[in-house]
Amino acid sequence: MKFIKLTCLFAAVLLLSFSFVQHKPVLYIIGDSTVKNGDGRPNSLLQGWGSYVDIFFDTNKISVENHAIGGRSSRTFITEGRWDKVLAKLQKGDYVLMQFGHNDSSPLDDTARARGTLKGIGNDSTEIYNPIRKQKELVHTYGWYMSKFINDAKARGAVPVICSPIPRNDWKEGKVTRSNNSYALWAKQVAEASGADFIDLNNLLGDEYEKLGKEKTSGFFPQEHTHTNKEGALFNAGIVVQEIKILKTCMLKKYLL
Repeated sequence: MKFIKLTCLFAAVLLLSFSFVQHKPVLYIIGDSTVKNGDGRPNSLLQGWGSYVDIFFDTNKISVENHAIGGRSSRTFITEGRWDKVLAKLQKGDYVLMQFGHNDSSPLDDTARARGTLKGIGNDSTEIYNPIRKQKELVHTYGWYMSKFINDAKARGAVPVICSPIPRNDWKEGKVTRSNNSYALWAKQVAEASGADFIDLNNLLGDEYEKLGKEKTSGFFPQEHTHTNKEGALFNAGIVVQEIKILKTCMLKKYLL
């Protein structure tokens, strides 16, 4: 009987070890509506680029989960507990692809969203009363929240990749307006300070939109200047994947088709 118990215990340990070794990596995508609009269904008019990243990957070798959600800033993705849900599943060998910034410039404590963050990447903070959560809240800079995503991911052995926000369909004198003095810059600075990989979507897509021209680019934005249709989302996803291929140290590229 003792021998049988020991055999069963040994088998259980082997099974547990095998399951750990065989962990299939997951690419978690987090962001706002430009990453996943609405429920992300392919028949929706507005689409985010994160809804199409999976078609470029060998999903037999890596799973892709798009946890982005419209209307969220780097701050509210955390305060609503959405980041905690990702962290609960995050394991060594996983990847986190993130893009925030479009909603971070909103008011800090308005009654509609209360989602804004302080500008910059420093350790500044301010206490506000959040009328939606009905409690006091210490609000930090955009860079502070982005750094939290990176540090939390690294603490679990996952690999973070930062994307700067996609540019809006705003033009001035034939050029796409960019956020090189604000969120695109801050995303880059956070990546550099933390050693995380960085994809400069703001400038990469700005350059590509200018090559296409205003008329063609406007076809990607059917309602307003921020949200793309399926064609635009696929185009943007293609640029994300193109850049993943040339990241020097990030092994996410080995799972691409």
